[in-house]
Amino acid sequence: MNPVSNLSDADREISSCLNLDSPKSFFLFAGAGSGKTRSLVNVLQEFRKSKARLLALRGQKVAVITYTNAACDEIKRRLEFDNTFIVSTIHSFSWELIKPFQNDIRNWVRDNLNKEISELEAKQGTGRAGTKAASDRAIQIESKRKRLDNIETVKKFSYDPNGTNTGRDSLNHAEVISITATFLTEKNLMMQLLINKYPILLIDESQDTKKELMEAFFNVQNNYKCNFSLGIFCDTMQRIYTDGKIDLGNNLPDDWSKPVKLINHRCPKRIITLINKIRSVVDSHIQKPSNTNEEGFVKLFIVNTKGAIDKLETEKSIMQQMQNLTKDAGWDSSNADVKILTLEHHMAARRGGFLDFFEPLYRIEKYKTGLLDGTLTGVSFFIQQVIPLIQAKRDDNKFKVAQIIRKHSPLLSSKILSESKNQLDEIKNADTAVNGVYNLFKKENQKPKLLDILSNIDSSGLLTIPDVFAQTLKRKYTENRLDEDDATDKEEAVDAWDNALKCSFDQIIAYSEYITDKSMFGTHQGVKGLEFPRVLLILDDEEARGFMFSYDKLFGTKPLTDTDKKNISEGKETSIDRTRRLFYVTCSRTEKSLAIVAYTKNSDAVKNQVLKNGWFSENEVVLL
Repeated sequence: MNPVSNLSDADREISSCLNLDSPKSFFLFAGAGSGKTRSLVNVLQEFRKSKARLLALRGQKVAVITYTNAACDEIKRRLEFDNTFIVSTIHSFSWELIKPFQNDIRNWVRDNLNKEISELEAKQGTGRAGTKAASDRAIQIESKRKRLDNIETVKKFSYDPNGTNTGRDSLNHAEVISITATFLTEKNLMMQLLINKYPILLIDESQDTKKELMEAFFNVQNNYKCNFSLGIFCDTMQRIYTDGKIDLGNNLPDDWSKPVKLINHRCPKRIITLINKIRSVVDSHIQKPSNTNEEGFVKLFIVNTKGAIDKLETEKSIMQQMQNLTKDAGWDSSNADVKILTLEHHMAARRGGFLDFFEPLYRIEKYKTGLLDGTLTGVSFFIQQVIPLIQAKRDDNKFKVAQIIRKHSPLLSSKILSESKNQLDEIKNADTAVNGVYNLFKKENQKPKLLDILSNIDSSGLLTIPDVFAQTLKRKYTENRLDEDDATDKEEAVDAWDNALKCSFDQIIAYSEYITDKSMFGTHQGVKGLEFPRVLLILDDEEARGFMFSYDKLFGTKPLTDTDKKNISEGKETSIDRTRRLFYVTCSRTEKSLAIVAYTKNSDAVKNQVLKNGWFSENEVVLL
C-alpha cells in the first residue's frame, strides 16, 4: 500500500512544503488531541521515502525540535532512529548550533557579565550599606568579576542540557538560549550555517518556545525563504509559559502554508463540545470528534466556601459520587485512578506536601519557568545529584552510589586522581563525605533541612555547589553581623532560596515527583500532551492565591480591575485570557469522564454564568 494514501489532508499539505528545491514554510494549527505527533512522524516517514537520499548527498539533515526528552525519544523510536532526522529539545539544539563558535561565545559572555556587573554596581551605589541585600549584591559582583577575570583561561565552554552546569567553564540554560537568539539575529554566518545544515526545521509546541528564539527563527526564514523551510506545529490556546511568543501565527506572510487539523481523537464527544465552547470567544477553531469517540461524561460540582469546609474530604466524596454516576470503579476514592489537576501550583504543593519549598521560589518571576520544568539550577542540583545519591545510599546500592560520585564529585575528578599519591585515600575521603551527609538522615526525625544538607556537602566538597547557593551559604555565616533588611533594598531571589532551603528533604522529594508527573497531582505544564481516563479538575482562586489566573473573573463572580480593563482596551493579555487557556488545556486531557470542582463564595453566580455561557446543562451542575 502506498503510505501517501494514509496521510490526512493536513499531512499532504505539509509534505508538499518539504521540497528541497522549492521549500515552503508552514504554520499548522493542531488543537488538543488532534495528533500533532502522528502528523509529524507520518510526514517525516513520507519524506524519508522520497527525499532522504538527496538530503544525504547534500550532507544535510532535517531538524526537529520538540518539548521534552520523553517526546524526543518517542519520535526517534517511531522514526526508527534514522539519522536523517536530528530530534532534540530546544536547549540541545541551540547548544549544538552555537558550540563551534567558542570565541563568539566568549565575547557574548564577557559583554553580558560587564553589563550585569554595571547594573549591580548601580544598585549598590544607591542601596543602603549594611543590609543583607548589599551583602548579596557584593557577593554577586565578586562572583561575576571572578568569572570575568577567568574568562580568558576557559579553553572551551561546556553545557549539559539536562545537567546543573556548575563548572567554571559552564553556560547555564538561559545563556544558551540568549546566545543562540542573538547569533541567529545578528550573525549572517550563523544563519547560513543553520540553513545549510538543516534546510528544514520543524518546531513542535512552538507556542511555548522562548519568544526571542522564535523571533530569531522567523528572522532566518525571512532572509532565506528560498532555501529554508520553517515548520510550526502549534495551538496558541495551549500556550502555558509567559515567555512564549504571544502573537504566534498572527500576520504570517502570504506565502506561508496554513494547514489545520480539526479532528480530536482523544476526548469524548461531550468534552469536545465543552472545550469548543471555552475557546469560542478566542478564535474560530472548532474541533470535531472522530467516528470512534465515546460520548463521555462531565459534571460541575460548585462548592460553597462561606462556612468551614474540609476540601480533601469534599474531593473524596465527589470522586465517590462520580463512581456512582459513571459506574466506573476507577473513580473509587479508596483506590482512585484519577488525575487531579489544579488551577495553581500552590494548591498541588499544599496537597502534595512541598509548599514550603515551592512557594518562596514561585514568587520570583525569573524562577517560575525553571521551577516548573525542573531546569532551575538549584533545583536540578538536588534532583539530579542529591536525591539519587541519598536514595541509592538508603537502598544500600553501593554500585549506584559509586556511579553518582564518579560522575559528579570533584573529590574523584580525573585531576585529583591523577595527582594523588594514593588513589585509595581519595576514594576513602569521598566515602567519608557520603557517609557524612547520609548521617544527617540517621537522626531521630530523619528529615534534615535542605540547608543543612547543602552546608554539609559544601564543607566536605562532595559535590560542586551551584553558584546560586553562594549567597545563601555566605549569609549563614555572616547573618549575625548584618543589619535588618531595608524593605526597599532587598535581593528577593536570594531571600527566596533562603526560605526554600529551610524546608525538609522530604519536600523536595515530593516536588520532584510532582514535576515528573509521578504524583496523583498534575501541573498544566506537566500534563501538556498527556491524557487520562478520569480527570478531577479543582478550581479554587482563594487557595491558589495567585494573580496570574482567576476563575472568579472568568465565571463573572469577581469584577475586572482597572488594570484588566486597561489591558483589554489595549489588546493586552489579562488573567482571564490565561485562565481560559488553562481551563481549555486541563479539560482537554480527558479521555472518558471529567469532574470539575469549583470552590466559591457565590455558588449561584457561578452556576448562572456557566449556564449562560452554554458550557454545561442544568443537570450537569451540582451545588454542594
